[in-house]
Amino acid sequence: MAEWINAEVKEVKNWTDALFSLRVTAPIDRFIAGQFAKLALEIEGERVQRAYSYVNAPDDPLLEFYLVTVPEGKLSPRLQALQPGDHVMLTKEAAGFFTLDEIPDCRTLWMLATGTAIGPYLSILQQGEGLDRFDHIVLIHAARYASDLSFLPLMQTLQQRYAGKLQIQTVVSRENSPGSLQGRVPQLIESGELERAVGLSLDAESSHVMLCGNPQMVRDTQQLLKESRDMRKHFKRKPGHMTSEHYW
Repeated sequence: MAEWINAEVKEVKNWTDALFSLRVTAPIDRFIAGQFAKLALEIEGERVQRAYSYVNAPDDPLLEFYLVTVPEGKLSPRLQALQPGDHVMLTKEAAGFFTLDEIPDCRTLWMLATGTAIGPYLSILQQGEGLDRFDHIVLIHAARYASDLSFLPLMQTLQQRYAGKLQIQTVVSRENSPGSLQGRVPQLIESGELERAVGLSLDAESSHVMLCGNPQMVRDTQQLLKESRDMRKHFKRKPGHMTSEHYW
């Protein structure tokens, strides 16, 4: 059984009407960058809980979660309405295997995210441990609109920090935005446009792909990479080229 603790809300930062960061403090157990916790509120006598990845590095005492508000949802609108000083329940121990220690050595590590699933990558990159195994890291954030790229300034700061190693590429599907590719991730891989934009090849020999986000994007991209790039899912006992986490 998960042990629940009280977290104190420090800030609710609204990036857009639908996207927000919940920043809290709590005496959690140390987590591994890329892992998630569960947040919960008591609503009408019921504990309503959802899993969210940590955005912050493990040594940062300010815990951050990046959420999308589902208007008819039970939990997210209430989380967005929280005020500093309010409390939310949080699992003391994190979970999940979407972490760097599960990733095999490779020349180029591709980190692909849609929407709020950028979180685990930001945690990994802000921590900065274990990245020396890779010559290149490509961080791709796909969203519907340019205004949904909440963490682009942080991504740009990280790119400067890892000068020459980290490349960032944003993808916007529903409008034309300078600096971003337009379309869906699988199509941009299929056409070669993504590789041209970052100047690196995505192939089984040199690459490992982390996929986090919309389950349809994850499935479509995996299928495409399997068929066109001879890449397969990665398992500890059977090493491969793709690691994924479905994320809503």
